Amino acid sequence: MAAAPRSVGQRRRVGIALGIYLLLTVVFFATAPRERLLGHSPYNHYALLADAWLHGRLDLGGPPPAYTANNDFAERDGKYYVSFPPFPAVLITPIVALAHRPERVRDGQFFLWLAGIGPAVLFLALEKLRRKGRSERSEVTHAALALLFGLGTVYWFCAVEGTVWFAAHVVGVALTALYILFSIDADRPVLAGLMLGLGVATRTSLLFAVPWFAYEAFRAANLAPAAGSARRFWPGFDGASMRAFARQTALFLAPLLLVGLALAWHNYTRFGDPTEFGHRLLQVVWRKRINEWGLFSYHYLGRNLGVVLTSLPYYSAKSGLQVNGHGLGLWVTTPVLLWVLWPKRANATYWALGITAAAVALPCLLYQNTGWLQFGYRFSNDFAPFLFVMLALGRCRFGALFWLAAAWGVAINAFGAVTFGRADYQHYYFVEGSQRVLYQPD
Repeated sequence: MAAAPRSVGQRRRVGIALGIYLLLTVVFFATAPRERLLGHSPYNHYALLADAWLHGRLDLGGPPPAYTANNDFAERDGKYYVSFPPFPAVLITPIVALAHRPERVRDGQFFLWLAGIGPAVLFLALEKLRRKGRSERSEVTHAALALLFGLGTVYWFCAVEGTVWFAAHVVGVALTALYILFSIDADRPVLAGLMLGLGVATRTSLLFAVPWFAYEAFRAANLAPAAGSARRFWPGFDGASMRAFARQTALFLAPLLLVGLALAWHNYTRFGDPTEFGHRLLQVVWRKRINEWGLFSYHYLGRNLGVVLTSLPYYSAKSGLQVNGHGLGLWVTTPVLLWVLWPKRANATYWALGITAAAVALPCLLYQNTGWLQFGYRFSNDFAPFLFVMLALGRCRFGALFWLAAAWGVAINAFGAVTFGRADYQHYYFVEGSQRVLYQPD
C-alpha cells in the first residue's frame, strides 16, 4: 500500500533536518579546538554542578578546581556555587554519573554533539510555516537559512567553544527552535511551555519570549478581527474563542510554571532568594559595578548598544588585524539580518516575531556585561532564531546582494570559529582586563 503523501513529505523533511544536523556536526567537530575533543574544558561548570548533585550537594563542596582559575563562581558563606541556570547540567548528569568524576567528562565534546540540533529544528519550524501557507519560501531556501544560522552567525564560534558560557547558547538555541516549532498555531501548548521553561533554565532572557506563543494562541482561537471588520482595532471576544484561548494558555503555562518553581526552589535553597541564580555573588573584578548598578540597568544600555551596533575590526601597525574582546557588531558578523528591517510584507505574525525578538533582546542590552570575552555579540543567540523566521516570512527578495552578505557572514564567522580562544591566534584579539576599552584603543 502506497504511503500517504503527508507521511512521504514528513520523512523528507526529517531527512533534510537530519542532513543539516550531520553536516553542521561535521563542520563543528572539524573546527573545534583539539583539546575540546580529547579532554574536559577548563570551564566545565555544568559537569561540576552535576557532580555536586550526584553527591547530594548544591554547592561544590569546596573551592573550584584550580584549572578553572575560579572564573565565574558564586561564593556565599564560604561555600562555592555554579551560578549559571542549571538545565545544561541536567543534560550532562548521566555522563558525569558514568564517569564518576567531572574531570573525566569531555564536556566540550558533549555540547558539540548537541550543536547541530538548533539549526535543524529551525528548518522544521520554517517548513511547518510553509505547509500552513504562512511562508512562501521554498524548501531549499529554508534549508539554506537553517545552515546560514549555523555557519553565518556567532552561533558557530559559540558551538565549538564548549565552555560554560557558550554551551548555554548551544542548548538555549535548540530549546528556542523547539519552542518556535511547537508554538506555531499553538498546536503543542504543553511542549511549547516545557521548551520555554527549560530555555529559561538555560538562558533566563528567554522568559521574555512568551509573546510568540501568546500571539499564536490568540490567532489559533480566531480572536483576531477579520480583514475589513468594523472591529478592526479590537477583536470580537466570543465565548467559544475565549475558552479555546484560555485552554491553550493554561496548557502552555503549566509546564512553564513547574520549571519556574523548580528553579525558584534551587535558587532559594542556595541563596535565600528564589530569583537569585548567584550572579550577584560572582567573585569577579567587576563585582563593584554589580553592587553599584545591579545586574540589569539602563546604565549599561549605551555601552551594550555600542558593541552591538558599532564595534568593528581594525588594523594596528603593531599587531595587525584586531578584534576587541567585547566582540564585533551584529551587522558585521551577520549582515543578512539587515533584511529584517525592510520586509516586502509585514503581517501580524511578522510583528509578533519582532516584538518577541525585541523583548528577549532587552534584558541582554540592559545586562552588566556585553558578553565579553567574545568574537561577536553572543547574546544575539537568544533572539536570532526569531529574526531568521522573520527573514523567511518577510517576502523580501533574496537576490545576489543577500547571498553575498550571507557568504560574508559565513567567512567572517569561520574566522571567529577557528581563532577565538586559541593560543596560536590570540594576537588577533585585543583584551583589556578592566573591560573599559570598547573599541580600538587610542
